[in-house]
Amino acid sequence: MGRLSAAALAAFGLDQLSKVVVVHLLNLREVLFLDVWPPFLTFRMGWNTGINFGLLAGQAELTRWILVALAVAVSAGLAWWARRLVRPIARISAGLVIGGALANALDRVIYGAVADFLNVSCCGIHNPFAFNLADVFIFAGAAGLVLWGDEGRGAKGRDPKRRTR
Repeated sequence: MGRLSAAALAAFGLDQLSKVVVVHLLNLREVLFLDVWPPFLTFRMGWNTGINFGLLAGQAELTRWILVALAVAVSAGLAWWARRLVRPIARISAGLVIGGALANALDRVIYGAVADFLNVSCCGIHNPFAFNLADVFIFAGAAGLVLWGDEGRGAKGRDPKRRTR
């Protein structure tokens, strides 16, 4: 198993495991709120039918299936593109994005929405939004791709170590 596949599987599995534990075993879907490390970390149940911060949540059923299809298509495209990546950290980063995107897509299939429960606040600032581990993996993977994803041969076969003017 390659680094990309291992990272995708790990991100997907950790996210889904966290949701089983928090949403189902801790019963957050009914208690809605649990103090973990107040005021910094709380579990606050949120069902996101849209995209970030609930955008596009008005057309829930249509949005649900469009976002599932989009996550699968983007994941497939990213996996195809990542074949050219040379750095192991770049492949891992791509895997994190793919695993996170597919984990959120599975939530949409199973629940009709993404299960968000992590709420982080600090320094007297109350954050009303919740997110999940898949979101963390997507963000970290995207940041990794920005930082380390440009090494490798480009479409025209140029050597990235060779300087051009």
